[in-house]
Amino acid sequence: MTNALHFIACRFIARPCALGLKIQANGPQKAQPNAILEKVFTAITKHPDEKRLEGLSKQLDWDVRTIQRWFRQRRNQEKPSTLTRFCESMWRFTFYLYIFTYGVRFLKKTSWIWNTRECWYNYPYQPLTVDLHYYYIVELSFYLSLLFSQFTDIRRKDFLVMVIHHMATISLITFSYVNNMARVGTLVMCLHDAADILLEAAKMANYAKCQRLCNFIFVMFSLVFISSRLGVYPVWILNTTLFESWEIVGPYPSWWVFNFLLLLLQVLHSFWSYLIMKIACRAISKGKVSKDDRSDIESSSDEEEVPRPSLKLHSSTTTNGTNGTNGTNGYLTGSPCSDEH
Repeated sequence: MTNALHFIACRFIARPCALGLKIQANGPQKAQPNAILEKVFTAITKHPDEKRLEGLSKQLDWDVRTIQRWFRQRRNQEKPSTLTRFCESMWRFTFYLYIFTYGVRFLKKTSWIWNTRECWYNYPYQPLTVDLHYYYIVELSFYLSLLFSQFTDIRRKDFLVMVIHHMATISLITFSYVNNMARVGTLVMCLHDAADILLEAAKMANYAKCQRLCNFIFVMFSLVFISSRLGVYPVWILNTTLFESWEIVGPYPSWWVFNFLLLLLQVLHSFWSYLIMKIACRAISKGKVSKDDRSDIESSSDEEEVPRPSLKLHSSTTTNGTNGTNGTNGYLTGSPCSDEH
């Protein structure tokens, strides 16, 4: 169901919007046709070592630098176009906006959003309502689709981190549902969706070359991400799962597993927040973020390529710099305003 919605949203909604914004379907610069290099690329290796490069240099009478450039361009040639990236970001933005809105509307009618101790009263004999069930099923199906896409999309530098994140998220959703810890589970899901909306919005603004809008959303994302993941999450979520539940229900086997997964998520939050602050410091010192740390497009100073857009922050805003890793789900390990995804 999620994949079907994904296809419909990208094909009939996001693509027309992208074309209306004059986003081109052109991908990276293509490598010039060469049968020998193509055979090495497809049958032997996409990353030739120094010895093989020297052999190819003698065989083709090309210098090593030119061959390296050819392999780099050939690898980039398989990467998705800006149009494809815009469609993916618009799909994720739409989902996060919908599910976050649904979560807020659902939670504001509950008692446990105002008093987290309500998550544990009468546990585990708490009713599972239709609205709560729907919330869980939609979130679980989306994160399953994100996990599977990690193995079919381009491998980025944070591939392992994103797989761990998605698996931890799926495990948390499933485990909390099976053990009827759904009340606190809804708080975790809603909290995480808030920053992801801004991340995908910043990417879309970047792909549409709306640089000022991208910069503004990027700063907003930084503030929401760091404050929610390093502030609200431990104070609001971990406090109730570690201490209030211990006081009201007492320790039990699933308590240890549930809190281990939540703490693992906090470790990932700290990792991504470190990368966000690293980019902020670089923005302060250099005045811009010129390169995405996890970009799937390779470049080199010796290549004649169109320079990628950079995030330019004025001194009044550089303290709020940011990154997904591709997760939450595309979370930052670089700036979305630097052709990140």
